[in-house]
Amino acid sequence: MTTAARLRHLGLVLMPWAVLVSMWHLLAVSGLVNTGLMPTPGEVSRKFWQLLTTDRLVVDILRSTQRVALGVSLGILVAVPIGFLIGWYKNVRTFLDPLINFFRALPPIALIPLVVVYFGIDEPAKVIILFYASFFAGVIVMYEGVAQISPIYIKVSKTLGANDAEIFARVIVPMTMPHILTALRVALGVAWATLVASELVAAQQGLGALIQSAGSFFQIDVIYVGIVCIGAVALSMDMALRALTRRLIRWQDRVEGH
Repeated sequence: MTTAARLRHLGLVLMPWAVLVSMWHLLAVSGLVNTGLMPTPGEVSRKFWQLLTTDRLVVDILRSTQRVALGVSLGILVAVPIGFLIGWYKNVRTFLDPLINFFRALPPIALIPLVVVYFGIDEPAKVIILFYASFFAGVIVMYEGVAQISPIYIKVSKTLGANDAEIFARVIVPMTMPHILTALRVALGVAWATLVASELVAAQQGLGALIQSAGSFFQIDVIYVGIVCIGAVALSMDMALRALTRRLIRWQDRVEGH
């Protein structure tokens, strides 16, 4: 990629953010909204720096990231094999599909009272809420991906003498890898969206707890800081996953190119 092409790409990436921040600033200073209800981007930036250097913002970011990473990892670890079974075996799909669709329609926040009753208010309760959200987001993506694998690959493998174990290791796993990574990305987005709900469970640290505490004291600028931090960390993790996806499934591009 030439320098001009890189600069053009960078400009396209940064332009939406510049437009968004400009519109935010213009709306905040226009008088259409009470200045006490909408801080300017500059005020939020100053509050972010103040919290970053004099308060516990770093701890909140790390704590929330740790909860999301643990909840998503456990959720996907369970969702991948179940999604594979549902997508590959018709009887399993008939048996589990109604249950999966029933529970995935339930919002995680509705389960908080039960989670508190059964697991208390400590760290496991928060991770369980994130696990629940991640699992049902991941299992649907995995199921849809596996169901789309053409049977011809299996037939060709059997024709060439491959047994079931070889077919699973050399055909099924490579072909489902993109779906596993997509399920991980979807689950990660859902988990971050559920973060504030999970930290309703008596959290003392975390970005969700920061937002809730700021809302109680009408600290609008702190709420904006928490929202921006959640979006920024989630975006960073998603970009890292997309880079990993491109690296792991590069072989597909080479195959399709022939």
